Amino acid sequence: MPRRPALTAFTAAAGSLLACAALAVAPATAQPGSRLPIGAGQCPPDAVALGYSDGLDKAVIDGVTVGGLSDIAWDARRHAYASTVDNHGTDPSRIWFWRDPEHAHVVGGPLVLTEPDGTPYTGATADNEGLAILPNGRYLVSSETEPSIRIFGRGGRQRDELPVPARFRVAPAGEATANATLEGLTVTPNGRRIVASMEGTLSEDVGTDGTDTYRRFLVYDRSRSGWVLREQVGYQVEPGNRIADVQAYGRDGLLVLEAAYDAATGKTIQLYAVHTAGAADVTEVPDLADAGTADVMPKSLVADVTACPSMGAPAKEAQTNPLMDNFEGLTIGPAGSHHRRGGHPVSRVTLISDDNFGANQTTRVLSLAALLP
Repeated sequence: MPRRPALTAFTAAAGSLLACAALAVAPATAQPGSRLPIGAGQCPPDAVALGYSDGLDKAVIDGVTVGGLSDIAWDARRHAYASTVDNHGTDPSRIWFWRDPEHAHVVGGPLVLTEPDGTPYTGATADNEGLAILPNGRYLVSSETEPSIRIFGRGGRQRDELPVPARFRVAPAGEATANATLEGLTVTPNGRRIVASMEGTLSEDVGTDGTDTYRRFLVYDRSRSGWVLREQVGYQVEPGNRIADVQAYGRDGLLVLEAAYDAATGKTIQLYAVHTAGAADVTEVPDLADAGTADVMPKSLVADVTACPSMGAPAKEAQTNPLMDNFEGLTIGPAGSHHRRGGHPVSRVTLISDDNFGANQTTRVLSLAALLP
């Protein structure tokens, strides 16, 4: 059963945000020097947990089980969240639509994604991991298989495809590792830029000492003729982490979801913020590990999600915090849920976990309110 969110608060501005989300607010006390007052639901340093729901977990709609949800985006035309199924055997590729992070539930049937000729993509031909909604309502979907970034119409038929550099192809065609390619995908609020993030490190970006913490983001700009690859920018994950998703906010901000797994302690999740303004174009840099940190975007920790309160959540496998699961999808918003405190936007951040259709994992929706730098 879905859980009701815990009652939390962290300033009048955040209170306005929670009111927009129809959540109750209780007083909180600011500690000296803190940017965010400390409340019962804090996820340090700059977020609080609003609540979670397991309402989507193993839901069956017209005989089809909901699962494998690796991403999340707000579809304003449907007034619902959208999530793709990553890859599930020979099942057709789908987008599920759902509402209410507090008591998540599917609305309507799934949208099947097809090739230009109408043939459905399946788990054998696409591994959909990233989703964003373009200003014209079309669906932008990244697949790890090649990898690829495809554009689908509102009816699910493929309309276009963005260029992906050859070195990003899965080896031996390129330098990428299978199942560790274009995992994150986002469109900037003004609709003029697309950013796609690599989950893993290109082989040529691995250091001679085995360091594999450097990642590349592809940045596309909209032109009269379509989407044009403008540049690549560099990012460095914490050791042992991967990039599960990325979401744009403000003029040039990106919120990055880093994740890791350990069999003994379970999942760890952190959210970091970076800004692309002034970031170095690393397209011509052959080896990011050799170039070092000068060519990566400085980042700041927004939330150690693993440190959030458990809120009574159950866990099906070993977890240091039972609230944790395989969180792979991230979105900010929807529009109207943003407020400001001290010149910074306070936003609703929603995460979704991919259960991989497994008995020991849960499709869980987690809502946070975060102060984004």
